[in-house]
Amino acid sequence: MNSLWNRFKYSVQADLHTLFDKKESKNPIAMLNQYLREAEKQTESIGKLLERQSKLKAALQKELKEAENMAEKRRSQLELAKAAEEGDLISFAENEVLAYETRAAELSESISETAYELMSLEQKFEEMKHKVKDMKVRQLQLMGKENVTRAHRRMDQFISPGAKESGIGSTAEMKKYIEDLGGKIDREFEISSMERRLESLEKNTAKDVEIV
Repeated sequence: MNSLWNRFKYSVQADLHTLFDKKESKNPIAMLNQYLREAEKQTESIGKLLERQSKLKAALQKELKEAENMAEKRRSQLELAKAAEEGDLISFAENEVLAYETRAAELSESISETAYELMSLEQKFEEMKHKVKDMKVRQLQLMGKENVTRAHRRMDQFISPGAKESGIGSTAEMKKYIEDLGGKIDREFEISSMERRLESLEKNTAKDVEIV
């Protein structure tokens, strides 16, 4: 069940990545993001291969040590067999010494080759990690440039009288809006002032009538 859910989750994530990248196909940052995702996956995969190669080298070294120990043991036993003049044991021990020495020689050569290959792979792996890091730096640089471009565009739309934005986009539109708003407030204040004077006149007239 968990395996099925993981496959579904990764499939959805892949589809989302594809959808977003298609939507922003004209955006170099989207392309770089996709490339970075692939590079990071490859880096992780190669890292595991290097780890496996290192373990194989260690296994070969273990086999070499065992072969050398057994060769030394059989050489010692060969001397005992010769001293005891045991012909069949001498023959067996000689064959054993030869087999272990041959194995040790082959293992030693394999370890040398493996060590050289591992060093070469590690150097390339470090170079690859630097490339990925450089791409991440480039990603940040592009994101910074994109932000600056967007900021400039919005400021230009605000400053330029010909800007076309919803609401108040330019300084000219802002100025007109403020003037219109100011005129409306002045008119409302004037109306209110007149209404207060009329009410005051009405009250004063009523008082005069009462006195008379």
